[in-house]
Amino acid sequence: MNFDVKDIDLAEKGRLRVEWARRDMPVLNAIRERFAREKPLQGLRLAACLHVTTETAVLAATLKAGGAEVHVCASNPLSTQDDVAAYLAREEAIPTFAIKGEDADTYYRHIHQALDIKPQVTMDDGADLVFTVHTQRQELVPGIFGGTEETTTGVIRLKAMARDGVLRYPMIAVNDALTKYLFDNRYGTGQSTIDGILRATNRLMSGSIFVVAGYGWCGRGCAMRARGMGARVIITEVAPLKALEALMDGYEVLPMGQAARIGDIFCTLTGNLNVIREEHFAVMKDGAILSNSGHFNVEIDLEALARMSAGRRPIRESVEEYALTDGRRLYLLAEGRLVNLAAAEGHPSAVMDMSFANQALAAEFISRNHQKFEKQVYPVPDEIDTEIARLKLAAMGVGIDVLTPEQVKYLASYDLGT
Repeated sequence: MNFDVKDIDLAEKGRLRVEWARRDMPVLNAIRERFAREKPLQGLRLAACLHVTTETAVLAATLKAGGAEVHVCASNPLSTQDDVAAYLAREEAIPTFAIKGEDADTYYRHIHQALDIKPQVTMDDGADLVFTVHTQRQELVPGIFGGTEETTTGVIRLKAMARDGVLRYPMIAVNDALTKYLFDNRYGTGQSTIDGILRATNRLMSGSIFVVAGYGWCGRGCAMRARGMGARVIITEVAPLKALEALMDGYEVLPMGQAARIGDIFCTLTGNLNVIREEHFAVMKDGAILSNSGHFNVEIDLEALARMSAGRRPIRESVEEYALTDGRRLYLLAEGRLVNLAAAEGHPSAVMDMSFANQALAAEFISRNHQKFEKQVYPVPDEIDTEIARLKLAAMGVGIDVLTPEQVKYLASYDLGT
């Protein structure tokens, strides 16, 4: 079998870690059981460009159980868990192309190797598969039914492509499902980002000034967790509504130019580029920590940081010290890449359970219904969102009320007033 992983002998370690993750993914386990019985993906060729983590392994095994032929590659050069990649290749017999720390050439070679399956469905986290198909592998387009996209950054790229009329097959925005972003983006990103920063630095969060750039769902989660650990949290924003919401949630809101002067730890979660840049580096405290939890390593202006530095050195795992020409030192975490995956293990399994349930069911949905779709970006159907929430509650042993016939009638009527 074709694969490219760091060390295939890490597979046993990976198996144990995947087993641990699977215990906390009851929704995806239930879907896997149904897929194994019904084989709704029988014969489907699927290429998946995702963070190769324990949770991704559970998803890939679920897709295979449903009858799909799956190829997996990494969606970030630093997010692969090498033992999990080995497990997928050896134990699940899923061609896997992912090595933690791979250079750019290897990263894109792995994407091409995943696409060599000639997929009918693509599954993305950041839209690199879609983008590669559209720019370098256009011969694959006629055979592709559609695809799914996991993250905010990818959905932004895909909607821009659809707006400009260049998207060549339909996509489902998994990121926009309520059972994805309300939980994965908020609770998952919040916990795993703080986890990554603490693993990398071992700094005390309590009493520090923690600057969060962006108050979307990921930023909210990060701010909530930092405040919970005793940090004084400052939010920077460009959107008036989100800034107002952050203020009403009890956070201090400042422009980055002001926050840069007082922050101890910075984390960007915007999906945009150069959020922290030269004029901000110029006024930061000696010892300030810079991190990013957005999908691409563009939110911190790394070129400007290098240009302002007299030298740099790795000082801890996932920490690089930049010695500025004026004597100050700034510390960059995980090369400016996703700190929660590069320096920690990514989101907890319990939230990825719902996110990857959306991926699995969206893949089933688009493979069955692709003839009905235009070359646009579509939401996850409400019935899938609702079913995932129902399964999650059931797995947690939580019951909810059911509307009475009288209540159903009342909600559908207009003639019953005060």
